[in-house]
Amino acid sequence: MRPVSGYHIREMRREDLDEVTALESACFSMPWKYKDFEEVLTNPDRFYLIAEVDNAAADASERILGGCMLTHIAGEGDISNVAVHEKYRSNGIASSLLSELIRLGEARYGIRAFTLEVRSRNIPARRLYEHHGFVSRGIRPHFYERPEDDAVIMWRA
Repeated sequence: MRPVSGYHIREMRREDLDEVTALESACFSMPWKYKDFEEVLTNPDRFYLIAEVDNAAADASERILGGCMLTHIAGEGDISNVAVHEKYRSNGIASSLLSELIRLGEARYGIRAFTLEVRSRNIPARRLYEHHGFVSRGIRPHFYERPEDDAVIMWRA
């Protein structure tokens, strides 16, 4: 873990696409591609938040420390692509991103119920989601590849 002296959260912009795509590739075995994130910019039912290092925080080698996405589907919020560079984990970045994502989902779309899937073996992520009020509501067997793992379906209402 590398401490971060300061960052802020904002919505992704076009100039972030290369770095967001690189973050995705660094964090996931089956990452989204540039064009997938580019589509988010024009989809009124989606937004992607980033945690961007403050100008004064010169200790970070990456400008974008983490990110996550919300998709508004039939009045509910589907959370995906929650990612933080490995060396900046355990700094509260994912928790800050998740809090802002939920706040914006409620304000922008009136969402009251949120869902996500998480690898069954990813205990730190599951604890993070539980801390934000998510509870396990089911399993999707063999949902993930590379490595194979079940998905735990979590809901927050």
